[in-house]
Amino acid sequence: MQTVRVGVGPVSFDDVVAVAREAAAVELTDDALAAIDRARGVVEELAAAPTPAYGISTGFGALATRHIPTELREQLQRSLIRSHAAGSGPEVEREVVRGLMLLRLSTLATGHTGVRRETAQLMASLLSTGITPVVREYGSLGCSGDLAPLAHCGLVLMGEGEVRDADGTLMPAGDALFGAGLVPVQLGAKEGLALINGTDGMLGMLVLAITDLRRLLRTADIAAAMSVEAQMGTDRVFAADLQALRPQVGQGLSAANLRRILADSGVMASHREDRVHRVQDAYSLRCSPQVHGAARDTVDHAATVAERELASAIDNPVVVSTDTTDGPGRVESNGNFHGAPIAYVLDFLAIVAADVASISERRSDRFLDRARNHDLPPFLADDPGVDSGLMIAQYTQAAIVSELKRLAVPASVDSIPSSAMQEDHVSMGWNAARKLRRSVDGLSRVLAIELLTAARGLDLRTTTGVTAGTTPAPATGAVVRLLREHGVGAPGPDHFLSPEIETTVALVASGAVLSAVEDQIGELS
Repeated sequence: MQTVRVGVGPVSFDDVVAVAREAAAVELTDDALAAIDRARGVVEELAAAPTPAYGISTGFGALATRHIPTELREQLQRSLIRSHAAGSGPEVEREVVRGLMLLRLSTLATGHTGVRRETAQLMASLLSTGITPVVREYGSLGCSGDLAPLAHCGLVLMGEGEVRDADGTLMPAGDALFGAGLVPVQLGAKEGLALINGTDGMLGMLVLAITDLRRLLRTADIAAAMSVEAQMGTDRVFAADLQALRPQVGQGLSAANLRRILADSGVMASHREDRVHRVQDAYSLRCSPQVHGAARDTVDHAATVAERELASAIDNPVVVSTDTTDGPGRVESNGNFHGAPIAYVLDFLAIVAADVASISERRSDRFLDRARNHDLPPFLADDPGVDSGLMIAQYTQAAIVSELKRLAVPASVDSIPSSAMQEDHVSMGWNAARKLRRSVDGLSRVLAIELLTAARGLDLRTTTGVTAGTTPAPATGAVVRLLREHGVGAPGPDHFLSPEIETTVALVASGAVLSAVEDQIGELS
């Protein structure tokens, strides 16, 4: 089993994916444990002092003015976790919860939160043993951290609440911990607050979405190339010198991918010099690099924001200056828990997903219209009129694209004040992340239907009409073969189409389509 080591420095995108999706184990490094111990010493000194310190010997939020006596402070931390574990709705996906926990642990390991080492180590053990807290869909406003989702995780550290074990069985947290040989913690001063005051849920979902979108945008280039090829489009517009006239980075990379994917295509060669009928293609074909490229640049911007967040220590209050050479340690309030930086790019990526899906659906639709598909059968049907071909597959695409446009409406422009107006401006970043996950799934489905449609179009193009006997490009031909090996998309009489669409979606989401192309021509940009 892979093990991710969490130290004082940031975890990587690969670390997040390994823990969230591949069940990697987690362990804290020695330097992380030393940093945790130093910060804990500062908290214990302040807890023993007569002067109230926020989060250590006071209430929270709008109740911060109350000084809590020593004998009630453990109850204070327990009450905080129990009351804040107020989520509602369906369970959040396992990968999201594991990513959230890893990122909270990464912040604990910086030595800026003041938790005890046994608390941090128990969180690492939950990840390593596959025990996943049940977190509910609703409860975070994306400010003061993802409070409710993180509180559900903190509850499990106390041996309370519900979990799924490594096999996915729902059970009480106490039973799962006992079965794994783990002992719940009794939270000390500040620990409850340190466990919940982070943007880890929305950040984890951002990292996973960026990972998925980078794969899907390369897959979108593949789908576009197959559509250009099967619709007898021109590849002259993708030439490097034309792209260089507008030096947008992502556009150039996408155009380069299209050139490589279409290289050595017999279909393209059959009409490449026909400058009378193929003067200009429709925008959905001709402008694919411009749209896909802008999407790439946006994803790269979001990744820059995510990398900064991965290097952050989000807590309030935060322990600073714990190194003895830098003077005595102190605990300071701050506003770093506000999720605006993450929320904005989550919303931006939802726009990207919607627009890339929109141009994909337009390319697919052109295949089905006899007036625009250059002599292919209407709806790519075997016997048009008797058969409907892929008519309703395009309806499915259109329905998804419409939903993606709705999901592209930003969540981060909304704010509902909370905590008796103490928290009077919030980011709604968790909501932005939740809708982005649906957007990424929708984009996968739209691209899958374009691939299925283009593969059928290529088969018809190379077996009928004036281009019969030509061959597709090696890269696009590899995708057609992959689909056929999985029983997808061959021309013929109508049959039950939904299973073929779902199979193609799985091939897109798993990266199998991308791998089929890269096995032929090398890694795409």
